[in-house]
Amino acid sequence: MESGPAIFTGAVFALFGGALLVWTGIRARHGEPVAHGVRPVASAALATLAAVAALSTGLWCFTQV
Repeated sequence: MESGPAIFTGAVFALFGGALLVWTGIRARHGEPVAHGVRPVASAALATLAAVAALSTGLWCFTQV
């Protein structure tokens, strides 16, 4: 019974992390700011770190199934 919530949570984290990683990459490639009012390198690095953390959490959830 606990595999359903783990699959749902893993999918949410994986989709969010993947979308954030793609969005950050596109914004950085076009030279557009990732966050307003923050240095571009710092905001891109922090967004990439958050995306990788979300992807790893999603993968961890999938291993708990």
